[in-house]
Amino acid sequence: MERTRTHTCGELRAERAGEPTVIMGWVHRLRDQGGIFFFDLRDRFGMTQVVVEPNGPVAIDSVRELRREYVVGVKGRVRIRPEGIRNANLPTGEIEVVAEELEVLNRAETPPFVIEEEVDATEEMRLRYRFLDLRRPSMQRRIVLRHRAAQTVRRYLSDHGFLEIETPLLVRSSPEGARDFLVPSRLSPGKFYSLPQSPQIYKQILMVCGFDRYFQIAKCLRDEDLRADRQPEFTQIDCELSFTHEEEVFRIMEGLMAAIWKETIGQGVLTPFPILNYEEAMERYGSDKPDVRFELHLADLDEAARASSFQAFRSAQEEGGTVRGLVVPGGASFSRKEIDGLEALAKKHGAKGLAWTRVKDGALDGGVGKFFEAAALRAASGAGEGDLLLMVAGPRKKALVSLGAVRVEVGRKLGLAREGELRFLWVNRFPLFEWNEDESRWEPAHHMFTMPFDDSIPLLETDPGKAYAHLYDLVLNGVEIASGSIRNHDPDLQRRVMDVVGIRGEDQDRRFGFLLNALRYGAPPHGGIAFGWDRIVLLMTGGESLRDVIAYPKTTSGLSLMDGSPSEVEEELLRDLGLERRKT
Repeated sequence: MERTRTHTCGELRAERAGEPTVIMGWVHRLRDQGGIFFFDLRDRFGMTQVVVEPNGPVAIDSVRELRREYVVGVKGRVRIRPEGIRNANLPTGEIEVVAEELEVLNRAETPPFVIEEEVDATEEMRLRYRFLDLRRPSMQRRIVLRHRAAQTVRRYLSDHGFLEIETPLLVRSSPEGARDFLVPSRLSPGKFYSLPQSPQIYKQILMVCGFDRYFQIAKCLRDEDLRADRQPEFTQIDCELSFTHEEEVFRIMEGLMAAIWKETIGQGVLTPFPILNYEEAMERYGSDKPDVRFELHLADLDEAARASSFQAFRSAQEEGGTVRGLVVPGGASFSRKEIDGLEALAKKHGAKGLAWTRVKDGALDGGVGKFFEAAALRAASGAGEGDLLLMVAGPRKKALVSLGAVRVEVGRKLGLAREGELRFLWVNRFPLFEWNEDESRWEPAHHMFTMPFDDSIPLLETDPGKAYAHLYDLVLNGVEIASGSIRNHDPDLQRRVMDVVGIRGEDQDRRFGFLLNALRYGAPPHGGIAFGWDRIVLLMTGGESLRDVIAYPKTTSGLSLMDGSPSEVEEELLRDLGLERRKT
């Protein structure tokens, strides 16, 4: 049979009727209808029905031997399907190919699950047989969409003067936060490379080199405890610009987001994006990545609490805490079980408890309502008839964060977020440092290569907790999809920031000397941003797991079930590296 494919399985249409064709793909399903055999041939472009007629040139016995997922080549002619058996749900549904020659290119064992849009298989089974899982049309559409979106990224950034430059994968270990993956050097015994957690330092040095604008679709690796929404290796759209400022970064990256959504899935994006600073976001929503598709705002109830007789709230305030509230519209109908579930969520995020009361017939009904003056509490919270008021008391950040988590769950329960709506939001002016209570030290809130605001520079040594920096995140529907900053291009100021987080003296040069040295030779003002590419693709596809948009993902335990990594290696390889295996 002719081995040159003339058409894909998704290409043929009615206007090709009567023409010869050679198609190849996987047998999807077979049907015997009174001696006439039909089978669907599938590739990543689509599906075509093939007909084998009883008195035709293809032996019926050869068709009977076919099984699902056999790889087959068919030579034949395109024919319009008879009325009544056309498939309007299939792009090729008006035609079929009448087989003149058929060749089995490869056989297949019976798959452990059926290759369909949706499968009844565990995720472990799907990952173990990833080469089969990725044949499913739904999975292939996600990977194809990822490719198309990446092409848009490259085109848009190239059109805006960015150069795609690759940074190294074997780098010096300079861990921040997460642990590095380490690679022993055979040629330098006892020394190690690390795999990059991000290209951060190298892209800054590219600005010192004078390349002005850089981007990379970069693979990053972090040896951290995994969660459901994390992978040990992930992809970023990494960007850096010289002689820039926040407003320019925002404008360019808003255009990038609009281009990706429009060109990839045909959805428009409204620009410019709104901006909230960190403190505003926390006060209104109890989160630095708020979902603003619904406007449930937190309320400051400190004055109403001081005027109340509720001792638990007043004690919290006397200890320097605050009282915040959240109105649940129509929530007076919530059952006690539902309220208890919200309280458990608040406690999970640091609250000691979740107080509540309802508004019924203009009065406060149930819960802690008897301790408050109704008019004052309703005025402070904005609670109206039929509403439920939820309240948390405690340290400011814990009160805000715990009630923010409750807000998200309330929005989900009430269906307040409109499906398909895109609500982008910039959050900027973050604190430069945060206090690590477990280790009793300051650490970077994001990373330490960020330029402080001018009025925060004097606070570095005196009150670092009040220092704010040119940090910004891009949030979409409550998900952080990008993080960036205007960088610290002053080597002396960079050393002062390092001092605050406990990296001092020779340790600065040992860990970051190559960056500090570069900054001494005319580093331009610069800034940048990195997008979580896997998460962006997930949001565009409407999927639930990052593993659905990555071709070869790891499990939540960091395992690759298909190839069995990580794995043990031969003793000879360890000896070459100067390593030995120890029993644990």
